[in-house]
Amino acid sequence: MAPTVAIVILNYNGRHHLEQFLPNILKYSAGYSVWIADNASTDHSLDWLNASYPTLNTLTISENKGYAGGYNDALGRIEADYYILLNSDIEVTENWIQPVISFMDSDERIAACQPKIRAYDLPTHFEYAGAAGGYMDYLGYPFCRGRIFDTREEDLGQFDDEQDVFWATGACLFVRASAFHRAGGFDESFFAHMEEIDLCWRLLNMQYRITYCGKSVVYHVGGGTLHKSNPRKTFLNYRNNLIMLFKNLPKGRRWKTVFIRLILDGISSVRFMATGAWPDVVAILRAHIAFYMMIPALIKTTKRTSYRAPLYYRSIVWEYFVLGKHRFSQLTGITINKITVPRS
Repeated sequence: MAPTVAIVILNYNGRHHLEQFLPNILKYSAGYSVWIADNASTDHSLDWLNASYPTLNTLTISENKGYAGGYNDALGRIEADYYILLNSDIEVTENWIQPVISFMDSDERIAACQPKIRAYDLPTHFEYAGAAGGYMDYLGYPFCRGRIFDTREEDLGQFDDEQDVFWATGACLFVRASAFHRAGGFDESFFAHMEEIDLCWRLLNMQYRITYCGKSVVYHVGGGTLHKSNPRKTFLNYRNNLIMLFKNLPKGRRWKTVFIRLILDGISSVRFMATGAWPDVVAILRAHIAFYMMIPALIKTTKRTSYRAPLYYRSIVWEYFVLGKHRFSQLTGITINKITVPRS
């Protein structure tokens, strides 16, 4: 029997995105169930949905639980073999589902996969939030094939493959339901940002595979809920990155890594100061204070594993800003699963 697939769009005040992108999603998702999980929106999204698409599956979440809590709530009420977690600001294309599901179905160890993510505002180039699959260096800095920091590569067919990666983007995340629930879903303390990287890291430590399928293409607007210049986003990114490192690094590395990040985040604050972005400086300080207050609880609740997921053993900050390596092809030593990876 063919596996069952549920497309789940978590909506928070995204009526304008739904109006723009939902018709295309329904057009190119015939035969699959589509769900809108509303995260306590205040823009009358559900009223519009009920009037415009009265037969569409909808779920109401009583309060805004963020990306992590909202999806945990929704996926706990939806039965399927595979979930597709889809941002409301994604434009899908014809045959965007089947190549990924076929790839995942070929190996039960594949827990998650993402398609190729191009930028909606610059369709010839990869998009910031996922590009062609994500990686992370040993200090916790994420980057992608096709996007390192703010440099987005043009899509020239260099990533039309199927590849194991370290993390798959939450903007369009295909995930095996049994693996998602076995891992305990997203960590709701993250609220939003980096929760998908944390999930992928935990799945890798459980010896699942995280993958990318270049045969499927979607386009992402990005910044639909929080713009990248929003201090709230700065706070969540910095705090959640520290939480993720503390949870998933081997015990012998976590304190050293957190100390190095304290120094590097201080340097990052200086860069914000130079541009007059003082709210972001305050957000970084708040992020560190919030993280340090969470450490006692993290020590009690963090589970350890003997397996070490393969991080990039070089500093991507040094490679990018000092050595000028702005393209993924300029990096060396990045392989996941299939070839032995130098450990950090």
